[in-house]
Amino acid sequence: MTSDDLPYGFDAFDPDPLEFPAARSVERRPQTVAEFVRDMKETAEKLGRDDSTRGDVKMMSVAFKELRYALKVFSAYRLKRKVTVFGSARTKPDDPSFQQAADFGKQIAEAGYMVITGAGGGIMEAAHVGSGHEHSLGLNIMLPFEQSANPVMMKANERLVTLKYFFTRKLMFVKEADAVILFPGGFGTLDEGFEALTLVQTGKSHLFPVVCVDRPGGNYWKSWDQFIRAELLERRLISPDDTALYRVTDSVEEAVKEVVNFTRVYHSMRYVKGDLILRLHQTISQTLLEEIRKEFASFVVKGTIEQTAADPSESNEQHIVHLPRLRFRFDRRQLGRLRLMIDRINREGA
Repeated sequence: MTSDDLPYGFDAFDPDPLEFPAARSVERRPQTVAEFVRDMKETAEKLGRDDSTRGDVKMMSVAFKELRYALKVFSAYRLKRKVTVFGSARTKPDDPSFQQAADFGKQIAEAGYMVITGAGGGIMEAAHVGSGHEHSLGLNIMLPFEQSANPVMMKANERLVTLKYFFTRKLMFVKEADAVILFPGGFGTLDEGFEALTLVQTGKSHLFPVVCVDRPGGNYWKSWDQFIRAELLERRLISPDDTALYRVTDSVEEAVKEVVNFTRVYHSMRYVKGDLILRLHQTISQTLLEEIRKEFASFVVKGTIEQTAADPSESNEQHIVHLPRLRFRFDRRQLGRLRLMIDRINREGA
């Protein structure tokens, strides 16, 4: 299975992200699964011939095995939308954030989503308590302290993956996510939040909602947002539109609404022959199309935004080939502005 077979696409961009930019315009036959496997075998053989240490080879071997198994577990839920929830493992059941995470898990599961967490205690356990074991997926990490699978994931152990490396775990958290929800937490929570935003901002991942949930009346994420605006934005270290890539709220209902409404009209994205293609659940009116053409012309590199059918190269995604598309040549430095366009389509396009 290639990344293009994924329903919502972690790699929404060119089939081979390692290609030089000049080579991207060359139309080539996509590699088959068998060809990718052959390439991996050749790479492994080269590693054996290189001046690699035992530790380096062991790391790559373990990482490869971890990813293969994790992908196998998650493959059964490929057509289900999923939300990754982050937050402190140290949050106690009497903390308001614990109850919020449980409420969020319950409401988002009722909306048809599965909940992915690090499978530990605190916020992770709360989100799984809310969603229930049938709607829970866990990516546990081996640590010398704190981390063990929570009771919900112990019951749903066929959907529990235990990993040695943080980087393989972090890849799965984002690859499988249709949204990321952040409750208050420590270094790990901030790390995961910034990584999700970095991947979205730089276009290394598909677009998805990132929602920061404060306890009622709390200021954990409000203070974080103030820092982002006062230090990063004021110093021009990020673009003004980058703040559209996340939301801060203290309402579970608003967090659920943010996730669900993101796919009200918008479905997913993919790059084809250098063009960005947005797949929609339904066509939009000619009036709205003309309005977004004018409002968002700044990120269209060539031509204009066209409403089209699926490109022939998308035929490997038969379950969504019938969906209408918006197609245009996109300035990939303006993902925040693209998010604003998707928000407008979701508001006015239904």
